[in-house]
Amino acid sequence: MSGPRGGHAGAGSPGRSAAAAGPVAFKAACTECRARFELDAAALRLVIGGSRRTTFYSFTCPRCGSTVRKPAGERIVELLTGGGVSTLRSV
Repeated sequence: MSGPRGGHAGAGSPGRSAAAAGPVAFKAACTECRARFELDAAALRLVIGGSRRTTFYSFTCPRCGSTVRKPAGERIVELLTGGGVSTLRSV
């Protein structure tokens, strides 16, 4: 997962939302078919758990249809939440 492309989360004046900056696209890759592509925030899900092992993001590969789940460290969490990705907090 790379940082957002297009509009940048947090760009512009303080308090400005990512939506106001324009659409955000995230670079991603499938672990099954190895395709590389860009996804918008609606195509990603972020789960923040109580530990590093339970914090991850997931998406469905647009090429092969596989569900991809990858760990999300602090930086990835910051990028995804700043880019408007739907977030679920797990207990």
